[in-house]
Amino acid sequence: MKSVVLSVAAFVSLVPYVAAVSEWGQCGGLNYSGSTTCDSGLSCVYFNDWYSQCLRVTTTASSSTRTSSSTRSSSTSTTSRSSSTTSRASSTSTTSTTSRASSSTTSSTPVATGFVKTDGQKFVLNGQRFNPVGSNAYWLAQLSTTALIQQALAEIAQAGTTVLRVWGWNDVTSPSGTYYQLWNGATPTINYGADGLQKFDTVVAAAKAAGIRLVVPLTNNWQDYGGMDRYITQIVGSGQPHSLFYTNTAIKTAFKNYVNVFVTRYKNEPTIFSWELANEPRCNGCNVSVVTEWAKEMSAYIKSIDSNHMVALGDEGFFNQPSSSSYPYQGGEGVDFTANMAISTLDYGTFHLYPIPWGVSSGYSTWGAQWINDHAAVQKSLNKPVIIEEYGVIASDRSSAYAAWWSAVETSGLAGDQYWQAATTASGSGYNDGYGISTTDSIFPALQAHFATLKART
Repeated sequence: MKSVVLSVAAFVSLVPYVAAVSEWGQCGGLNYSGSTTCDSGLSCVYFNDWYSQCLRVTTTASSSTRTSSSTRSSSTSTTSRSSSTTSRASSTSTTSTTSRASSSTTSSTPVATGFVKTDGQKFVLNGQRFNPVGSNAYWLAQLSTTALIQQALAEIAQAGTTVLRVWGWNDVTSPSGTYYQLWNGATPTINYGADGLQKFDTVVAAAKAAGIRLVVPLTNNWQDYGGMDRYITQIVGSGQPHSLFYTNTAIKTAFKNYVNVFVTRYKNEPTIFSWELANEPRCNGCNVSVVTEWAKEMSAYIKSIDSNHMVALGDEGFFNQPSSSSYPYQGGEGVDFTANMAISTLDYGTFHLYPIPWGVSSGYSTWGAQWINDHAAVQKSLNKPVIIEEYGVIASDRSSAYAAWWSAVETSGLAGDQYWQAATTASGSGYNDGYGISTTDSIFPALQAHFATLKART
C-alpha cells in the first residue's frame, strides 16, 4: 500500500465548494436543495418545516441555540379540487439540515411570537391589545425575487402596518407565475416547488422579518387567479351556476383538500394573522342561507385542523335588508353580514367599502361613514371584532372621503383598518389598479397618523 501525501492546495481542490447563503436567503426546509451554510455572522434560523432563513442572531449569556439536523421528504400530492386560476406542479424530495433558534435567542429583526386571538371586540396578543392596521398586497408572491418582496414589505411597513392581506390561492390549467394548484381535467396537483408553496414560504419569512402578520384568503369569488369558478369548470363543467361552489359535494371536498394542504403547512406559524374562507364570497340570487351554511362548514373544518389561527369569511359585509333602497343592504348577493358574524367558528367580521361600483355616485363620504358605523354596531351587538379590510375611491376624491371614513373608524370603535391597496416601487405599476397608495402620495402622512391613532388604543 502506497502512502499518498497531498499538498494543502491539492487537498482543498478536492473539497466540493459550497456557496454560503447571504442574509435573508433560504438555507433549509422541506423540498429545499440549496446550500445550508450561511455567510459569516449569520445563522440558519428555522421558521417552519418548509423554510429556514439566514439571519443575524445574537444570544445572551443565558440563551442557547439548538441545532437540529432533520431529514424530511415530500412528494407532490394530487388532490381532487375545483377551480382557481393559475397553478403549477412539481414533485421533489429533499433532505434539509437547519439550525433552529431557541425561544431565548434575540434576533436583530422582529420575530412573530404568539398567535393573535380575540377578546370581545378587540384582538389580543400575549395578553396585550393588538390593533390590526395595514393594507392589501395580493400580488406579493408574484414578485420575482426575495429582494423585491422584502423591498415591498419595507415600504408597506412605513405606514405603521401590522397586518397585510395576501392571496393564498392561484389555480391554473397551465404553469404561469407563482401558482399553487395545477388542474388537469378534474384533478389538481399541488405545486410545492420554488414557484409554488416554497414561494409563499418566502413571503411568510419576509413578513416575519418585517414584523407584519398576514391575512390569507384561500379562494376568490372572482375569476382572477382561478377562484371558485375554476373549481366549478374543472369538476362540473363550464357555464354552470356559481352557487355550485357552495353546494356541490365534490367541489366542497376538493376545496377542503386544498385548504388542508395550505393551512396545515402554516398552522404553527404565528406570522399568519388569520385565514379567510374566500375573497368577497357572493351567491347572486341565492337565499342568504347558502353562503352562511357553507361558511359554517368551512370555518369549522379549518378549526378542526388548525386551532392556533383565527378564521374570517373575507366578505364585503353586505346586509340582508330586502326593503332597503341601497344595493349593499338589500341581500341580493346572497350574503347576510349579521348572520355570518354570529357563526361561532368565525372569529371576527370583515367588510369592504367601494361606494362608486356599488351605485353610490355622490355623497359617498357620508354614505361610507354610515356604512362603517353600521358594521361597528354589529360588532358591539355580537361582541366580536370587525375589520374594514378593503376600501377605495378615485384618487381625486380620496382626501376628503378617507378623512371622513378614518374618523368614523376611530370614533366607532371598529377593531381594525386595511386599505386597498399598497403601491410600492418593488411592485411597479403593473399591480396598481388606481386605488394604490404609496409612500410618496400626498395622503400618506394622514394615513400614518390614522394608523398611529388606532395603534395607540389600549
